[in-house]
Amino acid sequence: MIFDQLLNDLAQAPVAADATNQYADNGVAGNAVRRANLRRALEQAQARQPLLLLVGEAPGYLGARRTGIPFTSERIMLRGIDPPGLFGAARGFVLATDDGRISAEQTATIVWREIACLGVVAVGWNAFPFHPHRGDNPQSNRTPRAAELALGLPFLARVCTLFPAVLVVAMGNTADQALTRLGVAHHKVRHPAQGGARQFAAGLRAVIETGSAPGG
Repeated sequence: MIFDQLLNDLAQAPVAADATNQYADNGVAGNAVRRANLRRALEQAQARQPLLLLVGEAPGYLGARRTGIPFTSERIMLRGIDPPGLFGAARGFVLATDDGRISAEQTATIVWREIACLGVVAVGWNAFPFHPHRGDNPQSNRTPRAAELALGLPFLARVCTLFPAVLVVAMGNTADQALTRLGVAHHKVRHPAQGGARQFAAGLRAVIETGSAPGG
């Protein structure tokens, strides 16, 4: 299977004490579910031939930390995105948590709202694919450190290879810097968080309207 090695390597990756590997193969049932959700999302995207590969900074504690899927809260994962027909409980995506909550996240909501409006298929990834948090508080987010971003580079490179001939879009500076270090041609748009929703939407529309790699 094309994604097996990627998932296996994610499951074995070490992280700092103030980060969480939500895919770790450590006997935690929720992590196995997250790996399955991620596999399903990647397979779904590949089958649908995505137009966009969106790259962000790192998972948030209400998004991929809980679901395993970049930029995707539990609410979005279970409900699905129609159009273009992504995710959804009916398509096999399931909760990895058992705390009685269904998470929602601002970035996830904005990203998939715009994707639905545009009616295109997209796949997501992060410069650091694991969840960085503040101290011993896993219900928080922090900016990944340089060493963590270095750890994420090989994973990002592999995902870019798995989805060739798509428009790669960096959401914000961290993703832009990571893709630049890898030499991956890409567009940069405003990250949708912290008041950037309108600029993100406009930037994404502009990328799709060009329909080509940067400079093409």
